[in-house]
Amino acid sequence: MSLPGTRTVWEEGHEPGREVASLGIALALTAAAIDILLTGEVGWLFDLGFLALCAALALVVRPRDAFTVGVLPPLLMLATFLLLAMSRADSIAEADDGVVQAVVSGLSHHSAALVVGYLIALGVLAVRHRIREIRAFDDELDPDLSRNDPGPRLPV
Repeated sequence: MSLPGTRTVWEEGHEPGREVASLGIALALTAAAIDILLTGEVGWLFDLGFLALCAALALVVRPRDAFTVGVLPPLLMLATFLLLAMSRADSIAEADDGVVQAVVSGLSHHSAALVVGYLIALGVLAVRHRIREIRAFDDELDPDLSRNDPGPRLPV
């Protein structure tokens, strides 16, 4: 457990849900663009970036907007593949596939990353929630050990 006056990485999130969702879309598209530039298609590099993105977004969102990040990973991947299907379908599917087929192909080829990313995001949110409960319980038991308390006091 941390010192009474310090905050852990699990308690640091302070960004609004809408901003986190916008950031997520931008970074997912960036990861896809980098992967396409390097390899010509969306592959394992995008998958690794997506996993890191899911964890990071769950860490930076403020606690009351956790639901937004809790449903974000599938929507992020869907939006990314929809935009790619409309512009560069050959990067996620066969060149002659239509938009819907390209999206379905992209989602099926990257389903493992989607499931693991979703589990990571939900796991991080669950740990953050549990840490907040523990901190609140500790503060209830001993209000003198609040987060702003610099440490133990000497008797006067």
